[in-house]
Amino acid sequence: MNPLSGVLGEAWQMYRAHAGHLLAIAFIIYVGAAIVAGVLGLAGAVGALLAAIVELFAAFLLQAALVKAVQDVRDGRADLSIGETVSAAVPCIWSVAGASILAGIAIAIGLVLIIVPGLWLITIWAVIIPVIVIERSGALASFGRSRQLVRGHGWHVFGTLVLVFIIMLVVDVLVSLIFSALPYVWRTGLGTIISGTLVAPFLALAVTLIYYRLSAARGGSPGTAEGPMAA
Repeated sequence: MNPLSGVLGEAWQMYRAHAGHLLAIAFIIYVGAAIVAGVLGLAGAVGALLAAIVELFAAFLLQAALVKAVQDVRDGRADLSIGETVSAAVPCIWSVAGASILAGIAIAIGLVLIIVPGLWLITIWAVIIPVIVIERSGALASFGRSRQLVRGHGWHVFGTLVLVFIIMLVVDVLVSLIFSALPYVWRTGLGTIISGTLVAPFLALAVTLIYYRLSAARGGSPGTAEGPMAA
C-alpha cells in the first residue's frame, strides 16, 4: 500500500487554504534577504561574498520556517503569527544548514559521477528538514532518521518528488515568461522572488506531509522518534 497516495492533492488543498500565511512567510524572507544582500553587494568583492552568505542562510531559514508553518496549520488554522513561526524556526537553522550543505555536497557528487547514486540520496534524505524541525533532531542524526522513514517506500517518495519538481519547473518557466519583457536585472530579481514565493510553500507542504505520512506508516507518532522502526 502506498502511504503517499493523494499526498500532493492534500498539499494543494492546504496550499489554497493557507496561501496567505505561507506565501507571506516566503515573501518576507525572500525580500528581506534580497534587500540585505543588495546593500552588502555595494561593498565590492567582500560585500558580494557576505551577500551570498546572507542569501544562503535565508534559504535555510525559509526551509525551517515553512516546515514549522506546515506543522502549525495541519489542524486547519494558523496558531502562530509570521513572527512567531520564524522565531520558532531560528533555533533549527544551524542544523538545517549543516544537513543541507552535507546533503548538497554528497548529492552533487553522486549526480556528477553516475547520476543514480545522487537520485538515491535525494530520495532517502527527502525528509531531513522536517525531521530536524519537527523532531528537533541534530544535523547528522537527521540523515539516519530520514532513511529509516523512507525505507520500503523509496519508489513512492521518488515518484512524488519527481512530480513536485515538474510542478516547480512549470511555475518557474511561467514566471520567467511573464517577466521576460523586463530588463535583465529586474527580470532576474523579481522572477526569483515571485517564483520562490510561489513554489517554496508547496515544496514545504509536500515534503512535510511526506514526513507525516511515512511516520504514520511506521506506526510511530509524528514529531517523535518513537515507534517500531523497520531495520
